[in-house]
Amino acid sequence: MRLDKPVAGGPCWVEVGTPDLVAGKRFYGALFGWRTETDAREDMGGYTIAYVGELPVAGMVPLGVEGRPCSWFVTFAADDLDATLAKVEAAGGSVVAPPTGVPGMGRFASATDTQGAGFHLWQAQGFEGAGLLNAHGSLGWVELLCRAPERAVDFYTTVFGWSVASEHYTQWGLDGADFGGMVTMDDKFPPEVPPHWLPYFAVEDVDATAASATEAGGTVLMEPTSVPDGPRIAVLRDPGGAVFGVCPASTEG
Repeated sequence: MRLDKPVAGGPCWVEVGTPDLVAGKRFYGALFGWRTETDAREDMGGYTIAYVGELPVAGMVPLGVEGRPCSWFVTFAADDLDATLAKVEAAGGSVVAPPTGVPGMGRFASATDTQGAGFHLWQAQGFEGAGLLNAHGSLGWVELLCRAPERAVDFYTTVFGWSVASEHYTQWGLDGADFGGMVTMDDKFPPEVPPHWLPYFAVEDVDATAASATEAGGTVLMEPTSVPDGPRIAVLRDPGGAVFGVCPASTEG
């Protein structure tokens, strides 16, 4: 990821739903060295912010309902949340959760694209989102997995104005700064797996992190692999079932 801070239209935050907040804190603390703080306000439902040092990098949401899927959600920044949601609907997407205010922090909403891939939107009003990108334990890349890449390009370029660079791998960008990519879901993906956004966290050593994930109770879904002309990556699953990737900590994308 070549973005060094949240910008309008780009990824600004990630959060995971977890059935066991204590176990989630323990797992990600062991993996990334996160320090966590849980919001004590009753209306925040135990929302927890993870920090690398003093900088916020991710959120953790206690699910509280048995059977709810555990997953990571990517959040994109919006200067005008209502206008962005209007673009989502005009482009064929759906608003899943209407705008909600978080006092002193901002407004958020949830949406899906034309293929059902979910994402969040955030309009900052005091809290910009991630205070760190591309460093160990922070967001380093976001990847859309879908079955109709042409439809995805039409949707996201219309809503966010992203640039698209396609050669061996489609990459999303803003003002010349690439921050994510896209993978076409082929027959290797079971039909019940829906299109989705996958966050990658930057780490100092992909192989060591994959090994640590197993030791901490997680699962390695894709063993550390060196992408041709690209970085070394792995895909992991936490003990609650949420899937995420890891990639080298680098500002070079």
